[in-house]
Amino acid sequence: MTNQTKTIAKGVSVLGLTGIINKLIGVLYSIPLARILKPEGLGLFQTVYPTYNLFLTLSSAGLPVAVSRMVAHYLATGDEPNARRTFQAAMKLLFTIGLFFTLIMVVSNRMLTALVGVEEASKGFYTIAPCVLIVCVLSAFRGYIQGHQNMVPTAVSQMIEQIGKVIVSLPLAAIGMRTGMADGAAGALLGITLVEAAALAYMIILYYRHEKKKPAAAPAVPAAAAPVSQKRLARQLISISIPITVSACIIPLAQFVDSALMVNRMVASGLTRDAATSLYGIFSGMVIRLINIPTALALAISMSLVPAISAARAREDRKAIIQESGVGLRYASLIGLPCSIGMSLLAKPILAIFYTGTLTPERMQTAAELLQISSLTVFLFTMVQATSSILQGLHKQQIPMYTMIAGVGCKILLNYLLIGTPGINIHGGPVASIVCYSVAMIPNLYFCCKYAGMRFRWMEWIVRPGLAALGMGLAVYGLKLLLPESFLSTVLMILTGVGVYVLIACLDHALEKSDLQGILRPGRRHRR
Repeated sequence: MTNQTKTIAKGVSVLGLTGIINKLIGVLYSIPLARILKPEGLGLFQTVYPTYNLFLTLSSAGLPVAVSRMVAHYLATGDEPNARRTFQAAMKLLFTIGLFFTLIMVVSNRMLTALVGVEEASKGFYTIAPCVLIVCVLSAFRGYIQGHQNMVPTAVSQMIEQIGKVIVSLPLAAIGMRTGMADGAAGALLGITLVEAAALAYMIILYYRHEKKKPAAAPAVPAAAAPVSQKRLARQLISISIPITVSACIIPLAQFVDSALMVNRMVASGLTRDAATSLYGIFSGMVIRLINIPTALALAISMSLVPAISAARAREDRKAIIQESGVGLRYASLIGLPCSIGMSLLAKPILAIFYTGTLTPERMQTAAELLQISSLTVFLFTMVQATSSILQGLHKQQIPMYTMIAGVGCKILLNYLLIGTPGINIHGGPVASIVCYSVAMIPNLYFCCKYAGMRFRWMEWIVRPGLAALGMGLAVYGLKLLLPESFLSTVLMILTGVGVYVLIACLDHALEKSDLQGILRPGRRHRR
């Protein structure tokens, strides 16, 4: 295993472990939030959040990736001064863009409220608007530090965000609910804004401490590496970030469309607006939150791959590109397949752990059905994230943009057709997502193999992890038939599933000893 591959393993382990913890905290946050706001208030919260997420993605999704890629490129060639100039140019860009979108969100409040069709959402839009500027500035720091292939500060800042939501957002939601559902949702959103400000403060302090530790004299720059003007760097950042931003904002755009389309189409199928809003709250606020837990590992792979492959490309190291791309796809499959199968088999028991007492038996059954279908998207999403990151590292960022446009186009069309059909309604949402990610994944895989110069390794990426996941599924299903429904039974089934999966994966060489060393002991040097 090369040093660069070990760096990927370390990044995946640090960000992945932290991401899983953060997602679990997020789910634990959503339980009292759902109880405080009730399904109708949660639906209101989820009506505002996709809009904020879209504005945030438009303003900051592409530039941090571009920063990490350019910084990694300059550092790989020993050009520290231009790496710093890249950060400075990015900070100016992100501050300006963030301020612009924050003002747009405030000024267009009435239009946004009318667009989602819920008047009570107005206060929520006002309280979350400053968060766009805050996260834009925060993302500049994260991109710069990730360019150094140091994932720990990003992981810590994400922990601050999640823990802070529990400490700050929940009390503000409870206080707001004293005067009404709209104030409760607005209080929860205000808490998110305050917590992001705390995460930004942490990154600023860390950055200046890091800069003070650097030697006063800058390291020698290679003779061929002349200083690059910030204007030129800004143009390069924008050029790289536009396709990434378009690609990244497609899903939030689809969620934004869903927040208006899904409720209205369920009403068209014969449901009352309150019932439709409640179902949308269950799907987007509960089921999707659970689905997002394992996808944290996909995002960890993604953030680790872009600077690693970009650095290999800067060194013109074709062997490293092939090896690191293959490792990324193998990790994606190793993570995505068991998570999809496990969540599908244990949908109702998992929901019972988090939401017993929050949902009626009928709503619990609906949520379980939605989670069973949605769990299939975990593998697809993980592969889409990995392939998109490989292509971005290879400077082919326009390809995942086009594939996601095609996928989301199919998703919106299917949402319109299926959700408006009586007897299907909300169940059409996860079906449309499966089609969306399938449409994006298949061409992404083809182009990854083409531009990385590697063959598609069926045995390594699909068959071996698939056999281990299948064995795990059989073991979990057998226990499910034997054990009574309880918290301890669910925990036992999950732990057994993990153990069986790791055992079979080691036996069929889907998982190697060096993988376990790289993930569990990322600081230790080893060979594969």
